Amino acid sequence: MDYDMISIREKIGEILCEYGANDKRIYVIDSDLAKSTTSAKFRDKFPDRFVETGIAETSAMSIASGIASEGQIPFYVNFAMFVSGTAWTQLRQAAYANLNVKLIATHPGMDDGPDGASHHANEDIALVRTIPNLKVLIPSNIKELRQAIKIAIETDGPVYIRAARDVVPNVDLEQNAELGKSIIVDDQGNDFALIYEGTATAVAYKAYDALKEKGYKGKLINIFSVKPMDVDLINNLASTVKGIVTLENHSILGGLGGAIAEILAQRPNHAKLAYVGVPDVFTESGKSADVKAKYGLNVDNVVSKVEEVLS
Repeated sequence: MDYDMISIREKIGEILCEYGANDKRIYVIDSDLAKSTTSAKFRDKFPDRFVETGIAETSAMSIASGIASEGQIPFYVNFAMFVSGTAWTQLRQAAYANLNVKLIATHPGMDDGPDGASHHANEDIALVRTIPNLKVLIPSNIKELRQAIKIAIETDGPVYIRAARDVVPNVDLEQNAELGKSIIVDDQGNDFALIYEGTATAVAYKAYDALKEKGYKGKLINIFSVKPMDVDLINNLASTVKGIVTLENHSILGGLGGAIAEILAQRPNHAKLAYVGVPDVFTESGKSADVKAKYGLNVDNVVSKVEEVLS
């Protein structure tokens, strides 16, 4: 597959401006990172609907809850570590009340490589998918980001969108992203299914190409909607392919791999399952690509895991 690379994060502010121009209910809340998340574009265009809290993430989430209580649609945009971690209690309370708050979490996983473990959100999927009422979406390209934001606006209740800071393939898949549905990117056969979350797209595409070059015929699956998950698709894969490998820019504990395992565990029989992701460690500081490669998010490791489940 041939493709250019682009950062989803770079389009967040632009897309929020597009929707904000037509829907005056949309507000954006920031915690001193508007330039990094690109929400500064919304601030510049709609200053009356932009709230800057400084480094007060828990207060920012509470403010979002208050704005939602007034019938508006607040988007709290911040690094994944702060949205899911620092403000977790306030997020849980918002979800408990089923408030119409929307979260866009940038720099997920090891995307913020140089800042090290304090900023590496390798636990955010695990943290947010366990909260009742909260929907979890992970776009893998710009089109899906736009659709994820649209879904969030149209969905009554809290929605968490995990948006890559690192680059991903700039593709425009024909299939539209939907809540509760996954996207079959390519289907060459039933040897394996490589299931990835959007922030790990670059490695997924490269590994899938490498597996095809080695003669394996499998499927490439973009999960997109982590919660609710496409259970029917997962169950179908479990009974048709020989092996399933999950790929995530996240810990292998409680994330995408864990969610797939929870579904497979309810079946009497299923395909073999293996995980590619961060082991149970705190990751180190360094260039994002180097850090990811060290902790298993590299082509060779994905190919090895696929061959392992097929052996």
